[in-house]
Amino acid sequence: MSDAPYLSLEKLTLAYGKSIAVENLDLTIRKGELLALLGPSGCGKTTTMRSIAGLMPVKSGRIVLDGKDITRVSANRREIGLVFQSYALFPHLSVFENVAFGLRLQGMSGAALTEKVDTGLRTVGLSDFSARKIPELSGGQQQRVALARSLVMKPKVLMLDEPLSNLDARLRLEMRTELQRVQKESGVTMIFVTHDQVEALALADRIVVMRNGVIEQIGTPEEIYNKPASSFVADFVGFENIATVVGNKLVGSAGEVTCPATLPNAAGLAWRPHAVPLGSGPYRGTVRGVSYAGSSREYVLETPLGPVKTEVDAALPTHQIGTELAFDLPPEAAAPLRKIG
Repeated sequence: MSDAPYLSLEKLTLAYGKSIAVENLDLTIRKGELLALLGPSGCGKTTTMRSIAGLMPVKSGRIVLDGKDITRVSANRREIGLVFQSYALFPHLSVFENVAFGLRLQGMSGAALTEKVDTGLRTVGLSDFSARKIPELSGGQQQRVALARSLVMKPKVLMLDEPLSNLDARLRLEMRTELQRVQKESGVTMIFVTHDQVEALALADRIVVMRNGVIEQIGTPEEIYNKPASSFVADFVGFENIATVVGNKLVGSAGEVTCPATLPNAAGLAWRPHAVPLGSGPYRGTVRGVSYAGSSREYVLETPLGPVKTEVDAALPTHQIGTELAFDLPPEAAAPLRKIG
């Protein structure tokens, strides 16, 4: 993977009429990178993807690909592949003809076309399925056909819109591995849009977390998971206990507590449930919810801060609803936040 910018979005602003969807977005993507655009519905991630593909007009700013300004270039001349959430396959055509469709539009035929299609199907592990019709395939196989159809066109960038959302849990796990393998073996620069933080963390080289049309944080999966920059990102990646720091106090949704330990210089602190010790500590809470999660047991405590979620080994004795327990919020186990909100 090259460190030089390959795709650049420069001060990109996108709008639906007078409503701004994405504003002054700056983003550079490296050649051969697998990048995730992550965020909740309405955050601007799909709009950004559509603008890169040429399906969404740019209000202001530039899109530069491989040194060429493509901001006003038509979609069919951008050398960008797009795999839709619905796959958009032709059910009446065979797998071979679905993959060959774009190549035939370019005028390719004969042995050259057959070789290209066979290579594409081999890349996604469907060499033995070329004669089948689309309805005869599983969801994961259909997705691989859509992937092969884009790959044979040799796109400079391949984009996928919620690529795993239509698959069941087992197939999602299989296709994560498959997408990574195809991307690394082909070397194609890949961008995928998702609202699933687990999917983004498992697949991406870097993650762009978006909120309300702007970038909230960019980082590796490890950085996003362990060092969220804001309470929004922390909440999105599973930090379920978040408090604002005011002097030596922790302030939550319902009130505040004084912390006996030294608090770091941060706007707030965030703890995952397993980082909240239960049964000892300077704070008190009442059990309001208990749930068994296999190897662990999760508790929701009613506290002066508001709800606090903890997670302990399931082999430990169970605490009943209504029990008052001590707990701790150790600053050293928390992720410091630069921004609250």
